[in-house]
Amino acid sequence: MNVEEAILSRKSVRKFLPTPVPRETVEEILRVAQRAPSGNNIQPWKVYVVAGEARERLCRDVYEAAEKEPEQHQAEYDYYPSNWFEPYATRRRVCGYGLYSALGIDRHDKAARERQMLRNYLFFDAPVGMFITLDRRLSTGSYMDTGMFIQNVMLAARAHGLHTCAQAAFAWYHDVIRRHLPIPPEEIVLCGIALGHEDPAAPENAFITERAALEEFTQFHGF
Repeated sequence: MNVEEAILSRKSVRKFLPTPVPRETVEEILRVAQRAPSGNNIQPWKVYVVAGEARERLCRDVYEAAEKEPEQHQAEYDYYPSNWFEPYATRRRVCGYGLYSALGIDRHDKAARERQMLRNYLFFDAPVGMFITLDRRLSTGSYMDTGMFIQNVMLAARAHGLHTCAQAAFAWYHDVIRRHLPIPPEEIVLCGIALGHEDPAAPENAFITERAALEEFTQFHGF
C-alpha cells in the first residue's frame, strides 16, 4: 500500500473484530509513526498502550464513569469551541446525522445515541487501545507536532492492514485513566486511539465522511 492509498483508505472505524494484534505489530507501527516532524525534534508525544485484561479493566471503569457521572468529568483542554458557527456547525451536524443514519438510529432517539456514544469507551471493541499524552508545560506547536504523530500512527496501521479510530472522547476521563496507567501529573491526556481489524459487516463502518472541495480551503497565488 502506497502513501496515497493509506491516506484515502483511512477512516474512523467504530466496530472492530476481536482478532488479536500482536505487540510486535504495534511496536512497528509506533516506530514508523515516530518519524513525524516536530519543532527542533523535541518529539513531545507519549503513548500508553493497553490490551488484554489491562484494557478490560480500564474500559470498564471509564464506561461506568461516562454512563453514571459524566457531569463530574472534564477534559484538560478545549477540543471544540463553546459556540459553534459556520461552516463548522453544519459539518458537525451532517457527520452526526450520517453516522446515526447508517446505524438506523433516529436523530431524536436520545437513548440510542447515548448507547452509541458510550461505545467509545470500549474502544469500539478493538483489541488494542492507545492513549496519547503531551507534557502540559509545552505550547501550541507541540499540539501540532503530536497531531502529525497521531496521523502517522493511523497511516502506519493501514500499511499493516489495520484500522483505527482517534477518540478525543477519552480526554474527559483522564482522571479515571490515571488510576490504571502511570501517567504523571505533568502530562495531558489528549486522546485515545482504537486499533484493530475492521468488522466489514458493521453498518457504521460503511459510513464515510465527505470532504470539502479543494476550492473551499485552498488559494493559489502566482501560478
